[in-house]
Amino acid sequence: MTEVDTLARFTTLRVGGPATKFVVASTEQELIDAVRAADAAGEQTLLLGGGSNVLIADEGFDGTVIMIRTRGIDAEIDACSGAFVTIAAGEPWDHVVAHSVAQGWVGLEALSGIPGLTGATPIQNVGAYGAEVSQTLARVRTLDRSTGELKTFTAAECGFGYRWSKFKAEPGRWVVLSVTFQLPLGEMSAPIRYAELARSLGVEVGERADADAVREAVLDLRRGKGMVLDEADHDTWSAGSFFTNPILSVEVADTLPERAPRFPTADGLVKTSAAWLIDNAGFSKGFGADLGAGRATLSTKHTLALTNRGEATATDVVELARTVRAGVQERFGVTLVPEPVLIGCAL
Repeated sequence: MTEVDTLARFTTLRVGGPATKFVVASTEQELIDAVRAADAAGEQTLLLGGGSNVLIADEGFDGTVIMIRTRGIDAEIDACSGAFVTIAAGEPWDHVVAHSVAQGWVGLEALSGIPGLTGATPIQNVGAYGAEVSQTLARVRTLDRSTGELKTFTAAECGFGYRWSKFKAEPGRWVVLSVTFQLPLGEMSAPIRYAELARSLGVEVGERADADAVREAVLDLRRGKGMVLDEADHDTWSAGSFFTNPILSVEVADTLPERAPRFPTADGLVKTSAAWLIDNAGFSKGFGADLGAGRATLSTKHTLALTNRGEATATDVVELARTVRAGVQERFGVTLVPEPVLIGCAL
Protein backbone atom coordinates (compact mmCIF):
# COMPACT_ATOMS: atom_id res chain seq x y z
CA MET A 1 0.00 0.00 0.00
CA THR A 2 1.34 3.43 -0.93
CA GLU A 3 0.37 6.98 -1.71
CA VAL A 4 0.24 8.02 -5.36
CA ASP A 5 0.79 11.63 -6.34
CA THR A 6 -1.36 11.37 -9.46
CA LEU A 7 -3.73 8.85 -10.99
CA ALA A 8 -3.31 10.46 -14.41
CA ARG A 9 -0.56 8.04 -15.39
CA PHE A 10 -2.96 5.13 -14.87
CA THR A 11 -5.71 6.45 -17.19
CA THR A 12 -5.80 6.74 -20.97
CA LEU A 13 -7.09 10.33 -20.70
CA ARG A 14 -4.00 11.06 -18.58
CA VAL A 15 -5.89 13.25 -16.13
CA GLY A 16 -6.69 12.77 -12.45
CA GLY A 17 -5.30 13.79 -9.08
CA PRO A 18 -3.77 11.78 -6.22
CA ALA A 19 -5.06 8.80 -4.27
CA THR A 20 -4.90 8.54 -0.49
CA LYS A 21 -3.99 4.84 -0.68
CA PHE A 22 -2.96 2.68 -3.60
CA VAL A 23 -2.98 -1.13 -3.58
CA VAL A 24 -1.90 -3.45 -6.40
CA ALA A 25 -3.73 -6.81 -6.51
CA SER A 26 -1.79 -9.39 -8.55
CA THR A 27 -3.87 -12.46 -7.69
CA GLU A 28 -7.58 -13.10 -7.33
CA GLN A 29 -7.17 -13.67 -3.58
CA GLU A 30 -5.23 -10.43 -3.18
CA LEU A 31 -8.04 -8.63 -4.98
CA ILE A 32 -10.71 -10.21 -2.77
CA ASP A 33 -8.72 -9.50 0.39
CA ALA A 34 -8.03 -5.87 -0.58
CA VAL A 35 -11.68 -5.16 -1.28
CA ARG A 36 -12.90 -6.88 1.86
CA ALA A 37 -10.33 -5.02 3.99
CA ALA A 38 -11.25 -1.63 2.55
CA ASP A 39 -14.97 -2.35 3.01
CA ALA A 40 -14.44 -3.51 6.60
CA ALA A 41 -12.56 -0.29 7.34
CA GLY A 42 -15.32 1.81 5.79
CA GLU A 43 -12.97 3.30 3.22
CA GLN A 44 -14.08 4.71 -0.11
CA THR A 45 -12.76 2.34 -2.77
CA LEU A 46 -11.99 2.77 -6.45
CA LEU A 47 -11.23 -0.33 -8.51
CA LEU A 48 -8.96 0.65 -11.37
CA GLY A 49 -8.21 -1.58 -14.34
CA GLY A 50 -6.85 -0.25 -17.61
CA GLY A 51 -8.10 3.27 -16.88
CA SER A 52 -9.64 3.50 -20.35
CA ASN A 53 -13.22 4.20 -19.32
CA VAL A 54 -12.81 6.60 -16.42
CA LEU A 55 -12.53 10.35 -15.86
CA ILE A 56 -10.99 11.14 -12.46
CA ALA A 57 -11.25 14.63 -11.00
CA ASP A 58 -8.20 16.86 -10.58
CA GLU A 59 -8.69 16.60 -6.81
CA GLY A 60 -8.07 12.88 -7.08
CA PHE A 61 -9.65 10.18 -4.93
CA ASP A 62 -9.90 10.40 -1.15
CA GLY A 63 -9.82 6.70 -0.42
CA THR A 64 -8.22 3.43 -1.47
CA VAL A 65 -7.50 2.75 -5.14
CA ILE A 66 -7.13 -0.96 -5.89
CA MET A 67 -5.25 -1.61 -9.10
CA ILE A 68 -6.38 -4.88 -10.70
CA ARG A 69 -3.40 -6.77 -12.12
CA THR A 70 -4.56 -10.40 -11.97
CA ARG A 71 -3.50 -12.60 -14.86
CA GLY A 72 -4.44 -15.95 -16.39
CA ILE A 73 -6.15 -17.56 -19.40
CA ASP A 74 -7.41 -21.11 -18.86
CA ALA A 75 -9.07 -23.01 -21.72
CA GLU A 76 -10.96 -26.28 -21.94
CA ILE A 77 -11.19 -27.43 -25.57
CA ASP A 78 -13.79 -29.77 -27.02
CA ALA A 79 -14.21 -30.54 -30.71
CA CYS A 80 -18.00 -30.21 -30.42
CA SER A 81 -18.58 -27.40 -27.93
CA GLY A 82 -15.46 -25.39 -28.78
CA ALA A 83 -13.26 -23.48 -26.34
CA PHE A 84 -14.53 -22.76 -22.85
CA VAL A 85 -12.10 -19.98 -21.85
CA THR A 86 -11.84 -18.45 -18.37
CA ILE A 87 -9.90 -15.18 -18.19
CA ALA A 88 -8.71 -13.30 -15.12
CA ALA A 89 -10.18 -9.81 -14.73
CA GLY A 90 -6.75 -8.17 -14.98
CA GLU A 91 -5.83 -9.59 -18.39
CA PRO A 92 -5.49 -6.79 -21.00
CA TRP A 93 -8.46 -7.23 -23.31
CA ASP A 94 -6.68 -6.88 -26.65
CA HIS A 95 -4.14 -9.49 -25.56
CA VAL A 96 -7.08 -11.84 -24.96
CA VAL A 97 -8.49 -11.12 -28.43
CA ALA A 98 -5.11 -11.62 -30.13
CA HIS A 99 -4.61 -14.88 -28.24
CA SER A 100 -8.07 -16.14 -29.18
CA VAL A 101 -7.48 -15.47 -32.88
CA ALA A 102 -4.06 -17.15 -32.73
CA GLN A 103 -5.61 -20.20 -31.07
CA GLY A 104 -8.45 -20.50 -33.58
CA TRP A 105 -11.17 -19.48 -31.11
CA VAL A 106 -13.89 -17.61 -32.98
CA GLY A 107 -16.09 -14.74 -31.85
CA LEU A 108 -13.91 -12.01 -30.34
CA GLU A 109 -12.03 -10.84 -33.44
CA ALA A 110 -14.30 -7.83 -34.13
CA LEU A 111 -13.56 -6.57 -30.60
CA SER A 112 -9.87 -6.05 -31.39
CA GLY A 113 -8.05 -2.90 -30.30
CA ILE A 114 -10.36 -2.02 -27.42
CA PRO A 115 -8.26 -0.78 -24.48
CA GLY A 116 -8.79 -1.81 -20.88
CA LEU A 117 -8.96 -5.09 -19.03
CA THR A 118 -11.15 -8.16 -19.38
CA GLY A 119 -12.99 -7.60 -16.11
CA ALA A 120 -14.52 -4.39 -17.44
CA THR A 121 -16.01 -6.00 -20.53
CA PRO A 122 -19.18 -7.49 -18.99
CA ILE A 123 -19.85 -4.36 -16.92
CA GLN A 124 -20.20 -2.20 -20.02
CA ASN A 125 -21.21 -5.08 -22.29
CA VAL A 126 -18.33 -3.84 -24.40
CA GLY A 127 -19.04 -3.81 -28.11
CA ALA A 128 -17.79 -2.58 -31.47
CA TYR A 129 -18.32 -3.26 -35.17
CA GLY A 130 -21.48 -5.24 -34.60
CA ALA A 131 -20.10 -7.48 -31.85
CA GLU A 132 -20.69 -7.43 -28.08
CA VAL A 133 -19.14 -9.57 -25.38
CA SER A 134 -22.63 -10.75 -24.40
CA GLN A 135 -22.78 -12.72 -27.67
CA THR A 136 -20.09 -15.18 -26.56
CA LEU A 137 -19.94 -14.74 -22.77
CA ALA A 138 -20.83 -17.83 -20.71
CA ARG A 139 -20.43 -16.71 -17.10
CA VAL A 140 -18.99 -14.03 -14.82
CA ARG A 141 -17.40 -14.80 -11.44
CA THR A 142 -17.78 -11.95 -8.94
CA LEU A 143 -17.36 -10.79 -5.37
CA ASP A 144 -20.56 -9.38 -3.91
CA ARG A 145 -19.42 -6.48 -1.74
CA SER A 146 -22.80 -6.27 -0.02
CA THR A 147 -22.30 -9.72 1.52
CA GLY A 148 -18.59 -10.44 1.03
CA GLU A 149 -19.52 -13.67 -0.77
CA LEU A 150 -18.51 -15.01 -4.17
CA LYS A 151 -21.20 -15.41 -6.83
CA THR A 152 -21.12 -16.65 -10.42
CA PHE A 153 -23.63 -15.42 -13.01
CA THR A 154 -24.59 -17.06 -16.27
CA ALA A 155 -24.93 -14.82 -19.31
CA ALA A 156 -28.73 -14.92 -19.01
CA GLU A 157 -28.47 -13.57 -15.46
CA CYS A 158 -26.28 -10.58 -16.37
CA GLY A 159 -29.07 -8.31 -17.66
CA PHE A 160 -27.16 -7.35 -20.77
CA GLY A 161 -28.30 -4.47 -22.97
CA TYR A 162 -26.63 -1.81 -25.06
CA ARG A 163 -23.60 -0.76 -22.94
CA TRP A 164 -25.51 -2.14 -19.97
CA SER A 165 -25.52 -4.99 -17.46
CA LYS A 166 -26.72 -5.79 -13.94
CA PHE A 167 -23.20 -4.90 -12.77
CA LYS A 168 -23.50 -1.39 -14.18
CA ALA A 169 -27.02 -1.11 -12.77
CA GLU A 170 -25.63 -1.68 -9.25
CA PRO A 171 -22.42 0.38 -9.28
CA GLY A 172 -19.91 -0.52 -6.62
CA ARG A 173 -21.57 -3.76 -5.58
CA TRP A 174 -19.95 -6.35 -7.83
CA VAL A 175 -16.23 -6.94 -8.32
CA VAL A 176 -15.58 -8.97 -11.45
CA LEU A 177 -12.95 -11.63 -10.74
CA SER A 178 -12.98 -13.58 -14.00
CA VAL A 179 -14.97 -13.89 -17.19
CA THR A 180 -15.65 -17.09 -19.13
CA PHE A 181 -16.41 -17.23 -22.85
CA GLN A 182 -17.60 -20.12 -25.00
CA LEU A 183 -16.02 -19.78 -28.43
CA PRO A 184 -16.40 -22.00 -31.52
CA LEU A 185 -13.24 -23.38 -33.13
CA GLY A 186 -12.18 -22.40 -36.61
CA GLU A 187 -10.29 -20.01 -38.86
CA MET A 188 -13.30 -18.10 -40.18
CA SER A 189 -14.78 -15.28 -38.16
CA ALA A 190 -18.23 -14.92 -36.71
CA PRO A 191 -20.68 -13.41 -39.24
CA ILE A 192 -19.75 -9.80 -40.02
CA ARG A 193 -22.55 -7.59 -38.69
CA TYR A 194 -21.22 -4.08 -39.39
CA ALA A 195 -21.38 -2.53 -42.87
CA GLU A 196 -18.16 -0.51 -42.59
CA LEU A 197 -16.20 -3.59 -41.54
CA ALA A 198 -17.82 -5.69 -44.27
CA ARG A 199 -16.79 -3.13 -46.91
CA SER A 200 -13.21 -3.08 -45.68
CA LEU A 201 -13.09 -6.89 -45.96
CA GLY A 202 -14.84 -7.06 -49.32
CA VAL A 203 -17.68 -9.22 -48.04
CA GLU A 204 -21.40 -8.80 -47.51
CA VAL A 205 -22.96 -8.19 -44.12
CA GLY A 206 -23.71 -11.60 -42.62
CA GLU A 207 -20.84 -13.35 -44.38
CA ARG A 208 -17.71 -14.64 -42.68
CA ALA A 209 -14.08 -13.79 -43.34
CA ASP A 210 -10.68 -15.02 -42.22
CA ALA A 211 -10.48 -14.22 -38.50
CA ASP A 212 -6.93 -12.84 -38.78
CA ALA A 213 -8.07 -10.55 -41.58
CA VAL A 214 -11.02 -9.36 -39.49
CA ARG A 215 -8.73 -8.50 -36.58
CA GLU A 216 -6.37 -6.54 -38.82
CA ALA A 217 -9.23 -4.74 -40.55
CA VAL A 218 -10.75 -3.72 -37.21
CA LEU A 219 -7.38 -2.47 -35.96
CA ASP A 220 -6.93 -0.43 -39.15
CA LEU A 221 -10.39 1.09 -38.80
CA ARG A 222 -9.82 1.93 -35.16
CA ARG A 223 -6.41 3.47 -35.87
CA GLY A 224 -8.01 5.68 -38.49
CA LYS A 225 -10.34 7.00 -35.78
CA GLY A 226 -7.64 7.40 -33.13
CA MET A 227 -9.07 4.50 -31.13
CA VAL A 228 -5.91 2.40 -30.73
CA LEU A 229 -3.63 3.63 -27.96
CA ASP A 230 -0.48 5.36 -29.20
CA GLU A 231 1.72 7.39 -26.86
CA ALA A 232 2.75 9.69 -29.71
CA ASP A 233 -0.80 10.38 -30.96
CA HIS A 234 -2.80 12.77 -28.78
CA ASP A 235 -6.00 11.69 -30.55
CA THR A 236 -5.65 8.45 -28.59
CA TRP A 237 -5.30 10.26 -25.25
CA SER A 238 -8.98 9.74 -24.62
CA ALA A 239 -11.54 7.47 -22.99
CA GLY A 240 -12.68 6.22 -26.38
CA SER A 241 -16.25 7.12 -27.28
CA PHE A 242 -17.21 9.67 -24.62
CA PHE A 243 -20.98 9.49 -25.21
CA THR A 244 -23.18 6.47 -25.83
CA ASN A 245 -25.40 6.31 -28.89
CA PRO A 246 -28.82 7.56 -27.75
CA ILE A 247 -31.71 5.10 -27.57
CA LEU A 248 -34.87 7.06 -28.36
CA SER A 249 -38.59 6.51 -28.53
CA VAL A 250 -40.02 6.44 -32.03
CA GLU A 251 -41.70 9.79 -31.34
CA VAL A 252 -38.45 11.50 -30.36
CA ALA A 253 -36.55 9.87 -33.23
CA ASP A 254 -39.15 11.26 -35.63
CA THR A 255 -38.21 14.80 -34.57
CA LEU A 256 -34.66 14.35 -35.87
CA PRO A 257 -33.74 15.43 -39.41
CA GLU A 258 -34.58 12.86 -42.06
CA ARG A 259 -30.90 12.21 -42.77
CA ALA A 260 -30.12 11.33 -39.15
CA PRO A 261 -29.08 7.67 -38.68
CA ARG A 262 -31.81 5.43 -37.30
CA PHE A 263 -31.38 1.83 -36.19
CA PRO A 264 -34.51 0.06 -34.87
CA THR A 265 -33.91 -1.98 -31.72
CA ALA A 266 -35.50 -5.25 -30.70
CA ASP A 267 -37.64 -3.54 -28.04
CA GLY A 268 -39.29 -1.08 -30.41
CA LEU A 269 -36.99 1.87 -29.76
CA VAL A 270 -34.59 3.61 -32.14
CA LYS A 271 -30.83 3.99 -31.78
CA THR A 272 -29.16 6.96 -33.41
CA SER A 273 -25.53 8.04 -33.74
CA ALA A 274 -24.02 10.28 -31.07
CA ALA A 275 -21.18 11.14 -33.45
CA TRP A 276 -23.68 12.31 -36.10
CA LEU A 277 -25.54 14.44 -33.56
CA ILE A 278 -22.32 16.04 -32.36
CA ASP A 279 -21.05 16.76 -35.85
CA ASN A 280 -24.37 18.15 -37.05
CA ALA A 281 -24.77 20.31 -33.97
CA GLY A 282 -21.72 22.23 -35.16
CA PHE A 283 -18.92 20.42 -33.35
CA SER A 284 -16.48 19.25 -35.99
CA LYS A 285 -13.32 17.18 -35.60
CA GLY A 286 -10.78 19.07 -33.52
CA PHE A 287 -13.40 21.34 -31.95
CA GLY A 288 -12.07 23.10 -28.86
CA ALA A 289 -8.64 24.02 -30.18
CA ASP A 290 -9.67 27.70 -30.19
CA LEU A 291 -11.34 27.57 -26.75
CA GLY A 292 -9.29 28.75 -23.78
CA ALA A 293 -5.94 27.02 -23.81
CA GLY A 294 -7.19 24.35 -26.23
CA ARG A 295 -5.86 21.65 -23.93
CA ALA A 296 -8.89 19.39 -24.42
CA THR A 297 -10.53 19.03 -27.84
CA LEU A 298 -12.60 16.64 -29.86
CA SER A 299 -10.38 14.19 -31.67
CA THR A 300 -9.13 15.35 -35.06
CA LYS A 301 -10.13 11.90 -36.36
CA HIS A 302 -13.50 11.23 -34.69
CA THR A 303 -16.01 13.57 -33.10
CA LEU A 304 -17.09 11.08 -30.46
CA ALA A 305 -13.75 11.12 -28.62
CA LEU A 306 -12.74 13.89 -26.20
CA THR A 307 -8.96 14.12 -26.12
CA ASN A 308 -6.13 15.48 -24.01
CA ARG A 309 -3.77 17.46 -26.23
CA GLY A 310 -0.98 17.04 -23.68
CA GLU A 311 -1.66 19.38 -20.76
CA ALA A 312 -5.41 19.01 -20.18
CA THR A 313 -6.92 18.74 -16.73
CA ALA A 314 -10.06 16.84 -15.81
CA THR A 315 -11.79 20.23 -15.57
CA ASP A 316 -10.85 20.96 -19.19
CA VAL A 317 -12.36 17.65 -20.32
CA VAL A 318 -15.55 18.19 -18.30
CA GLU A 319 -16.02 21.72 -19.67
CA LEU A 320 -15.63 20.46 -23.23
CA ALA A 321 -18.11 17.64 -22.58
CA ARG A 322 -20.62 20.09 -21.14
CA THR A 323 -20.29 22.37 -24.16
CA VAL A 324 -20.86 19.52 -26.60
CA ARG A 325 -23.76 18.04 -24.66
CA ALA A 326 -25.48 21.43 -24.32
CA GLY A 327 -25.10 22.09 -28.04
CA VAL A 328 -26.63 18.75 -29.01
CA GLN A 329 -29.48 19.30 -26.54
CA GLU A 330 -30.20 22.75 -27.95
CA ARG A 331 -30.03 21.63 -31.59
CA PHE A 332 -31.80 18.26 -31.43
CA GLY A 333 -33.45 18.00 -28.00
CA VAL A 334 -31.41 14.89 -27.17
CA THR A 335 -29.36 14.65 -23.97
CA LEU A 336 -26.15 12.73 -24.51
CA VAL A 337 -25.12 10.29 -21.78
CA PRO A 338 -21.42 9.92 -20.92
CA GLU A 339 -19.94 6.46 -21.29
CA PRO A 340 -16.90 6.78 -18.98
CA VAL A 341 -17.30 6.46 -15.22
CA LEU A 342 -16.96 9.92 -13.68
CA ILE A 343 -15.02 9.95 -10.41
CA GLY A 344 -15.35 13.13 -8.37
CA CYS A 345 -16.73 15.15 -11.27
CA ALA A 346 -20.07 15.55 -13.02
CA LEU A 347 -21.46 16.94 -16.25
